[in-house]
Amino acid sequence: MDRARPRSGLLIAAAGLILAAAAPANTPRLRAMHWLAPGVDAARILTHEPSECLIVPQEPETAYRIEIGRAAFRTPLILGGQAARTGISCASCHRNGRTNRDFDFPGVSGAPGTADVTSSVFSAHRGDDIDDPRPIPDLGGLKSRLKVSQDAASPALRTFIGGLVTEEFDGPAPPSAVLDGLVAYVRALSPRDCDLTATPPIRVAGAIADVRRAIRAARSALARGDAATAVVMIQSARSRLGDIAERYAGPDLAPAQSAIRLAAGDLTADLQAVRQGAADADRRLATWQARSEVWATAVKRDEHQSLYRTANIRSGR
Repeated sequence: MDRARPRSGLLIAAAGLILAAAAPANTPRLRAMHWLAPGVDAARILTHEPSECLIVPQEPETAYRIEIGRAAFRTPLILGGQAARTGISCASCHRNGRTNRDFDFPGVSGAPGTADVTSSVFSAHRGDDIDDPRPIPDLGGLKSRLKVSQDAASPALRTFIGGLVTEEFDGPAPPSAVLDGLVAYVRALSPRDCDLTATPPIRVAGAIADVRRAIRAARSALARGDAATAVVMIQSARSRLGDIAERYAGPDLAPAQSAIRLAAGDLTADLQAVRQGAADADRRLATWQARSEVWATAVKRDEHQSLYRTANIRSGR
């Protein structure tokens, strides 16, 4: 029978209990630790990730769609439902668009690196009462190894991703441009000229760059008259700010934490302006971009004390 049969909330609680039992009392509680197997080297896993293997073409419209998809791929709000509440995004299973050999979520995974896409933990639509976890595919690997055609002339990938969001994760249908972006992003992942074995360190500069890229994409969407997509991009930027903030816990990092919080608060106001169709919405986002260097400088300065450092996670700092 499906191990996901019990209520989802109980399984989420179980994940927390597993984490608490497996880790020392002073181990930092990063959100992603909730879907790591007990006993793994969490400190190294959470400070390194696979190479992205992304090829962005020069053609502006395709590059724009890829940026939209890249930002959407990294926000839990795209998936909705229990996944969004837990903090699961596409990138949780497919780190940097690749795979996650350490993903181990109660009721969803079998061995680490697997997931049951018909589990009722995340889906009321596709739960089939059968425990059937499968290996998480590497989206940046060879396309011939993927089960869904990525031929640009085929609608298969768009149909698959749309069903994944709305049925596998019970999320709302994303704006059309966001769905097109997710398709474009997945298609742009390629092993060509990429070291598939590399696991570069995760740095706050990369997360800050993600935030800024999402805001640039939001402004591009507004320029196209697509406020719905701009909203998703701003939500993605706020989500990445949250990822940064959780790595800057503790009294010694209070100034950086405060700066991140203020930046997120400003984005919340800007998001509301976009939703209301404010005439100055783009100007507000441009101002936010210009001011971002101030908080980014403070955050980068204190990175050595943050949980972007492997040693700090291990020490429980």
